[in-house]
Amino acid sequence: MKVAVVGAGWAGMAAAIAHTQAGRHVTVFEAARTVGGRARAVPGTLPDGTPAKLDNGQHILIGAYAESLRLMRQVGVDPNTALLRLPLTLQFPDGQGLQLPDLPPPLDALLGIGRAKGWGWRDKLALLRTATTWQLRGFRCAPITSVAQLCAPLTPRLMAEFIDPLCVSALNTPAHEASGQVFLRVLQDSLFSGRGGSNLLLPRADLGALFPQAAVHWLQQREGQVVTGQRIQRLLPLHGGRWQLAGATNVSEEPTPFDHITLACPSWEASRLVEGLASTAGLASAGRWSAAAGALRFEAITTVYAHASGARLPQPMLALRNTATHPAQFVFDRGPLDGQHGLLAFVVSASDGDRALIEQQVLQQAAVQLGLPALQPVQTVVEKRATFACTPGLQRPGMQVLPGLTACGDYVQGPYPATLEGAVLSGTAVAACVTAR
Repeated sequence: MKVAVVGAGWAGMAAAIAHTQAGRHVTVFEAARTVGGRARAVPGTLPDGTPAKLDNGQHILIGAYAESLRLMRQVGVDPNTALLRLPLTLQFPDGQGLQLPDLPPPLDALLGIGRAKGWGWRDKLALLRTATTWQLRGFRCAPITSVAQLCAPLTPRLMAEFIDPLCVSALNTPAHEASGQVFLRVLQDSLFSGRGGSNLLLPRADLGALFPQAAVHWLQQREGQVVTGQRIQRLLPLHGGRWQLAGATNVSEEPTPFDHITLACPSWEASRLVEGLASTAGLASAGRWSAAAGALRFEAITTVYAHASGARLPQPMLALRNTATHPAQFVFDRGPLDGQHGLLAFVVSASDGDRALIEQQVLQQAAVQLGLPALQPVQTVVEKRATFACTPGLQRPGMQVLPGLTACGDYVQGPYPATLEGAVLSGTAVAACVTAR
């Protein structure tokens, strides 16, 4: 079978690997000049003119991301050297907050909560009592429940210093709008999946080198192709259930019919391509899938990179106290991660506002909360449609679109929010939906 994968992000490259392992010949088409999608490397320049390696957004993984780690090994990336493994830590610059010890669950959570600095005994008892209730209920709740409703028994301090930053980092959606059920699934898989499942895995290389670039090399070694700078305009159904891509050519410049297409592009692009099929005889159901994909609402993530000679944090990652005028929730020190000393990355999840204003507010926040008034801006990256809004009861489009046409990505039906793990899980799973003609 000849398979076309539209999109070379993490989901698309995972799909390309799975299709290849199933014995299919794969061609990947990517609209951008680089691979990685919404988790890719971008060039930057420090204030003194030194080139810098940045990402389009500071990402993290967790120990429970088994499929992401498996795929990294598959393409020759060693997670032990490419990622810095740390215990789950949500500590602030003043040392307050939660840090789990290196123990098997649930001992790590019990001891971590008991030792949490700045939390009173009422805070700790409320969290232990509520978490026990979640576990007894099998980490399930009504689909319409928000994270704020789910966590109503907790204290204001716990909401502000634990639930809110955890929710916005995992779901990129504020707690009062976020799905309680998806939040519980993330907690279950991270805190109860085994020792190390809750660990934070911080990239020591840019996001392109972490997986997608190595995946391209792996695919090319197995006679697969990756065509960049090629945006697909239309999907053309052919007789016999085959497909052709308008606007795409293979390396020999000849039109190529494919037996199967996997859409691994962003949901809005997939919606556009599938909508174009709705008027074709026998393909009216394409309109329903396109409408479901097109109805998703999105949240932005802003990453502010700033630099000062000698700037460093006590830990590679710190939580920040988030307010209307101090919008960042986390800050990362790239020095101990990838050797770019003095370079800090401030993350504003679910961001809303003008790029210049956010940058100015974050620099002020760094001066107040970190005591770093000399930071100079390097680059501010706004990913306007970084993730879908993971709201209660959200109906996500399915993986199967039409016969011979599937879709994968962090937005398709699945248990996870818009994460790297959700993306690669869907990419791997989509290959199992393909059957020979």
